[in-house]
Amino acid sequence: MEQRLSLVTLGVSDLARSRAFYEALGWESGAGPGDDVVFFQAGGQIVALWGREQLAEDSGVEDTGGWGGITLAYNCRSPEEVDAVIEEARAAGAEVPRAGAATFWGGYSGVFLDPDGHPWEVAHNPHWTIEPDGSVKLG
Repeated sequence: MEQRLSLVTLGVSDLARSRAFYEALGWESGAGPGDDVVFFQAGGQIVALWGREQLAEDSGVEDTGGWGGITLAYNCRSPEEVDAVIEEARAAGAEVPRAGAATFWGGYSGVFLDPDGHPWEVAHNPHWTIEPDGSVKLG
């Protein structure tokens, strides 16, 4: 197995609401209005929205309704960009449990929650490089 990630699928309770939220952030999908899965190209990966029940069944897991132990991340080129992205998410309807602030590891980050409570850390890590295509490089 190559060391890479191809797709992240978020189980959502209301597909139309979640799609509208991500589209309000400026994300674009080629999915039709009646499609039961919505795919977004996200740099070199894909983010998908699918009904939570369908995703749990397809993944062979029991959905206990709690947080799944995963936080998504979006890295920015500056602390100012972190704050701008957090505010963009808030304007789209996100809850913001942690505003942008300096971190113990020397960076700057905040967190927003999408309509289904999926946490997104928005961070500036001065030790990583963001390439022009949006890919992130360690070190």
